[in-house]
Amino acid sequence: MNALVGEKLSIITSKAQTTRHRIMGIVNGEDFQMIYSDTPGIVKPHYLLHKSMMKFVETAMLDADIFLFVTEMGETFDHEDILKKLQTTEVPVLLLINKIDLSDQPKVEAKINEWKELLPKAEIFPISALLKFNTDTVFQNIIRLLPENPPYFPKDELTNRSQRFFVSEIIREKILLNYHKEIPYSTEVAIDTFTEEEKLIRISAMIYVARESQKAIIIGAKGSSIKKLGTDARKDIEEFLDKHVFLELRVKVDKDWRENERELKRFGYEI
Repeated sequence: MNALVGEKLSIITSKAQTTRHRIMGIVNGEDFQMIYSDTPGIVKPHYLLHKSMMKFVETAMLDADIFLFVTEMGETFDHEDILKKLQTTEVPVLLLINKIDLSDQPKVEAKINEWKELLPKAEIFPISALLKFNTDTVFQNIIRLLPENPPYFPKDELTNRSQRFFVSEIIREKILLNYHKEIPYSTEVAIDTFTEEEKLIRISAMIYVARESQKAIIIGAKGSSIKKLGTDARKDIEEFLDKHVFLELRVKVDKDWRENERELKRFGYEI
């Protein structure tokens, strides 16, 4: 979605299950408006959090005019329920095989043939989102398939999400990049305060973790880890908001947040 919208709206890391929410990106032309709906990847639910993530996917599949089904080289897809929906839907399916820059031609052709067997009605496009290879072709095909409707959003809007949401996502992205194993998946970020002054934005964020040991890892020896996290996040937040930022990060243990309905609603998940 970032490549097609031309702005960084969704977290990008090499780790799976990076996106947790449904994020809309809006592209306007003289005679069209595209609304991309980036959803979490397909997961088998282990927590109430995962069930909520899959609700975003289900909702998106109900109201989409076109499905962009994004897979990648080396990925095995074993979610039969989603495949069945894609095989039987009347909605046009564009299947994008991403990261072809990390493979060779014979493997790409084999992957295309593999997906032709699984989704014979889909139009298949090998792409590299990183290098923007073939993304313009995808873009033109989306325009071709879009139904005619009045625009849903004002022409100057880029997304349906708030600045606070994207600030929390930037912090979470840096957690994914700076920490390993279970830490990123046990973590959620909430923005407590967001105060705009003339030359500065003051932001206070709470990082929620599931265990005391995780809190200690996030903070690090003498606060070294959380200091680096804050520096990395602040740089990207300043670039995103185009203003100087004072960022305060705190850590709180909430062992059941992934199973707590009230907490998940507060973090913006659908239950």
